[in-house]
Amino acid sequence: MSLTMYRASIPAFIRGLEVLSTLLEKAAAFADEKGIAHADIIGARLAPDMLPFAAQIQRASDTSKLSAQRLAGGEAPRFEDNEDSFDALQERIANTIMYLKSIDAKQLDGSDTRTVTVKFKDAQPSFSGVDYLLGFGLPNFYFHVVTAYDILRHLGVPIGKMDYLGLLK
Repeated sequence: MSLTMYRASIPAFIRGLEVLSTLLEKAAAFADEKGIAHADIIGARLAPDMLPFAAQIQRASDTSKLSAQRLAGGEAPRFEDNEDSFDALQERIANTIMYLKSIDAKQLDGSDTRTVTVKFKDAQPSFSGVDYLLGFGLPNFYFHVVTAYDILRHLGVPIGKMDYLGLLK
């Protein structure tokens, strides 16, 4: 079986979101065990100019659903970015996964050559679908997943590489 745009994207996004869900569970348990306010973890940052933990989850959610939408067409769900609890972040992840699971592999047929334009404040780069996925969508998604992981590790949450890889779930 050859690698398709669907196989290179949707399962990877779902798996990464499932990893984030597990990390959220472990962060909540750690906070409860140590008497740390959940808000302190949700608002934690690696550096003053970086987005906080909750925003890393939100950006991973956005990147996965918008990448899928840009490749498959249609409308992606919109979320308000107002999640301020572990439960709310879990709900966002679950809703994102539900959307990703609604995408049929056929919707991504031919998306490797489809033009994808991403709008930023100061630029609007265009890519072929495959260049977008491999050069922007997946790297951006994993950046936010690993940054969420790194924030938790920095705070002392007992997680490791196998938690990030999601191999033991």
